[in-house]
Amino acid sequence: MAVRIHFTDDDLAGIRLAQAPDPMWEALLSMHMLQTDTGSAVFGGWRGRVRHELPTAVRPLLRLAPPVGYSADFLTPAAGAGGLDAGLGALLSTPRQRLRGDLVELSRAGRRLPSWARPLADGDKAAVVHLARAFRAYFATALAPWWGRVRSRFDAERAVHGRYLADGDLGALLGALHPGLVWRRPVLEVTGLGATDRDIRLDGRGLLVLPSYFCWRKPTLLKDPALPCVVVYPMTHETVLSGGATGLRSLNALLGRTRAGILETVAEHGVTTTELAHDTGVSPATASHHVGILRRAGLVSTCKAGKAVLHTVTPLGMSLLDGDAAPAVRRSG
Repeated sequence: MAVRIHFTDDDLAGIRLAQAPDPMWEALLSMHMLQTDTGSAVFGGWRGRVRHELPTAVRPLLRLAPPVGYSADFLTPAAGAGGLDAGLGALLSTPRQRLRGDLVELSRAGRRLPSWARPLADGDKAAVVHLARAFRAYFATALAPWWGRVRSRFDAERAVHGRYLADGDLGALLGALHPGLVWRRPVLEVTGLGATDRDIRLDGRGLLVLPSYFCWRKPTLLKDPALPCVVVYPMTHETVLSGGATGLRSLNALLGRTRAGILETVAEHGVTTTELAHDTGVSPATASHHVGILRRAGLVSTCKAGKAVLHTVTPLGMSLLDGDAAPAVRRSG
């Protein structure tokens, strides 16, 4: 089934591409991944470590975010776009009506709720504070150690699609994000959601497009159409860095001024091979050669942006530039 989002010309002009990963959405979607065994090639190592390290007191939080079906909308307030503290501040200010409504929705779906769900539904201040503290503790265990990688992949994804915004080609942006998002002007169809079709009319509210690291296979959005409209879609994943001896030997190949300059240029912003050659004063063939070496070393990522090929830096590349390569290698194992 699908959700159809209807656009007017003004609504198209109100499309925004998120500036940074949203920690509230990433936490929610990572809770889904933690409770499944899918995506093992990308999330297997992460999942094993988090399952082992997640504090027992935090685990009931997962019941508000079952891996299939409805998850509590109040866990992903719009303020999360401003960072974790802003998102948790909004969570603490959630109206009682919203808390109760979302928890009733979960209960109707047959979900077993935490023991503190009843006072939370009543808007009890202590229960709301407990929820926010549990959420922060979850983020500290499940996301904070990997946040640099999440941010790096997000920046690469945004660099690819941000070019459509720069060109004003908003329809092309919507059509290029993910196979689960089908753009047929003036309707964006989000496929694979729920048991019934439904329609959303933006009515001037605009639309936020949010790439997500932990979103898996298909896009998602909030159930309540009265909330700000956000379309969350899975960003492209690369092979997880092994951090083995081969990676360390590859780093030795970077001891050279030209490649260091290329890596620094790529780190500033996503660039094509032609732009990279211009910015570093080398020929396109030379730029392509060095980027290939950097990519094989795990320091640069390359992906398509329409007809262009765009290069962005990886977390390991950023760590090398920051003089801290070893921690990045350990985290990626």
